[in-house]
Amino acid sequence: MSLALFDLTGKRALVTGSSQGIGLALARGLAAAGAEVVLNGRDLEKLAAAVALVPGARALAFDATDHAAVRAAVDGFEAEVGAIDILVNNAGMQYRAPLEEFPEEAFQRLLQVNIASVFNVGQACARHMIARGAGKIVNICSVQTALARPGIAPYTATKGAVGNLTKGMATDWAKHGLQCNAIAPGYFDTPLNAALVADPAFSAWLEKRTPAGRWGKVEELVGACVFLSSAASSFVNGHCLYVDGGITASL
Repeated sequence: MSLALFDLTGKRALVTGSSQGIGLALARGLAAAGAEVVLNGRDLEKLAAAVALVPGARALAFDATDHAAVRAAVDGFEAEVGAIDILVNNAGMQYRAPLEEFPEEAFQRLLQVNIASVFNVGQACARHMIARGAGKIVNICSVQTALARPGIAPYTATKGAVGNLTKGMATDWAKHGLQCNAIAPGYFDTPLNAALVADPAFSAWLEKRTPAGRWGKVEELVGACVFLSSAASSFVNGHCLYVDGGITASL
């Protein structure tokens, strides 16, 4: 009976930014738990390649930063295919530069990709979830939701905002039967972190700084995502679950 709480059979999950990295790993994990998965991205070629890696998956291409395009895509999918029961807001980007030299256009882009996309897709899906009286929203935060590092102050600001937007979603939508939570990954070996993974000095620092003593593997985020997407988390709302090898727990 307890394992049945984590079974996603009969549920449909949309994962934004799922052509690679964490998004693709979460999509594969949700599919393995029984969900029908809908992958999202802007690069049609990369998206098609990712869909081929996830059994039973389908693609839904849209730009998560375009509010009107998101609304049209989600509404159209709901009308033509069926309900989106689970939303994983994973689309995101990084840009590194000293704060005093940070390009204004890069700052604005971070705001759109990391924050506006969560609002856009969250709102579009929630409208349908509210009408059904049920739904799961899982936003992807970061250790930078709680901590800062040199050269990524605007990214840190965006991930802090996603953490608080998650609380706001829960506050507004829990009464409608939705559970809105977040996962905050630590340092994982992904394309977004390729420059850091390739830096021996950074990797050495990370291994010393993290109690677990290593980079995370994207597959290690799947359990948290399945939990927050399933009936097992039916009374969990507004929570940010850190999956970081202990880095936020230790000085």
